[in-house]
Amino acid sequence: MKKIILLLASIALVTVSFAKVPPRRQWVKVMDRIARPVIMNTAAGTLKANMPYESPDQSGERRQFSYLEALGRTLCGIAPWLENDVVTDSREARLQAEYRDAARKAIANAVDPKSPDYMAFDGGSQPLVDAAYLAEALLRAPTQLWENLAPEVRDNLVTALVTTRKITPYDNNWILFASQVEAALLEFTGQCDTTRLLYGVERFRDDFYKGDGMYGDGAPFHMDYYNSYVIHPMLLDVLEVMARHGIPGAEFLAEEGIRHTRYSAILERMISPEGTYPVLGRSITACRTGVFHCLAQDALKGTLPVKLTPGGVRSAMMAVIRRQFAHKDTFDREGWLRVGFSGSQPDMAESYVNTGSNYHCLTIFLPLGLPANDPFWTAPDELWSGAKTWAGEPMSGDHAISN
Repeated sequence: MKKIILLLASIALVTVSFAKVPPRRQWVKVMDRIARPVIMNTAAGTLKANMPYESPDQSGERRQFSYLEALGRTLCGIAPWLENDVVTDSREARLQAEYRDAARKAIANAVDPKSPDYMAFDGGSQPLVDAAYLAEALLRAPTQLWENLAPEVRDNLVTALVTTRKITPYDNNWILFASQVEAALLEFTGQCDTTRLLYGVERFRDDFYKGDGMYGDGAPFHMDYYNSYVIHPMLLDVLEVMARHGIPGAEFLAEEGIRHTRYSAILERMISPEGTYPVLGRSITACRTGVFHCLAQDALKGTLPVKLTPGGVRSAMMAVIRRQFAHKDTFDREGWLRVGFSGSQPDMAESYVNTGSNYHCLTIFLPLGLPANDPFWTAPDELWSGAKTWAGEPMSGDHAISN
């Protein structure tokens, strides 16, 4: 009982401390707190020296891959903000300039064989996963994270991404990691392995769809959030690249857009009046607020479900952010995320989860890629679906989409 009282008091304190701060500034503050250790250490070449390795797997075999996990996932989440050229708040603009420079230095170190933070893009299967998140970041910030890189860094980066072709993905969400890497290579070099690009798209299009906006993670259906962690966001990104380059099969983009938005509607309805949501399925400790990757992507692209308002979605996501990171044990003394869901809960985690995995949570911050005058930021605070329903306010029904 004492722990429950302390938790509620902590949440209340966070809420009060945010009450007078504009919503966008709140988001930037939390994003900075989470991302700073990863980006600034990698920029300085000290990530391997300073990032702890916390994992249920005490063998340490995955430590060599944890650094790319941290960097790829962090950049994937903050990339739209780095690319945003309409930041009008002077304090935010200074922070953004710092991060842009540091992010480019971080990438340079990650792909430079002479750097102390040179990262593993082969030697196991895991690098394919996090190379895909890095590739997704490049597509989300093509100017800041590709065009503004030095030519030799771009060459090293392409070499690193191509190296992942040695890895055969499992026949589940992993095939989209291969597609994502090839989509970035196609976008930035004009060349790709077409088989790896198309295989993931075709399998999810033809074989894995289960209905009502949800895919199986491969042939089986699992009650987890992989539709949001990986499947919808990467499928949409890959199809958009295919459409820009006139690749046959890109016409599936329209149907995927409908399915993507439907899944976002489902995610929004899962947010309770208290800012909690069902704790379901594997990788929940690795991803935390990454559960809302798909919803955040729709907010960024201006494709939210028609029944949802920008103010309501922003308020719902802010409620989740406040609740998720309120526990005092969420961060260690040096500011690194601990393994867990609400605080430190390593016993909840799968053996593959480690400190680097935690940074998938940053994908909820994709709307920071929108300008400050976008309705997502300017609309007044509003109750979201779950809060309205439990408050007894008028609400429309929820209905499945057809196949």
